[in-house]
Amino acid sequence: MTSSLKRFKARAFARPKVKKAYDDLAEEFAFLDEVLKARSESGLSQAEVAARLESAAPKHSPSIATLRRYARALGYKLEIGLVKEERPSK
Repeated sequence: MTSSLKRFKARAFARPKVKKAYDDLAEEFAFLDEVLKARSESGLSQAEVAARLESAAPKHSPSIATLRRYARALGYKLEIGLVKEERPSK
């Protein structure tokens, strides 16, 4: 991380509301990191993933935020992860 970015983060995180907002997004950032890593490991570009998503049968899917609110309303915490599929050898 560059020193100017480190200084910026230090100044920003000195503000309690900024630090809390950042910390509140930690799970979402961790999930996004998992998604990016999985996409990279699969060898697919963003465009290829988008094409596959768009070609799927159209149906409504709730957002992560909606699922998180639903879980909290029930007294749970939402945990989402990616598990590599085992594909049969050819």
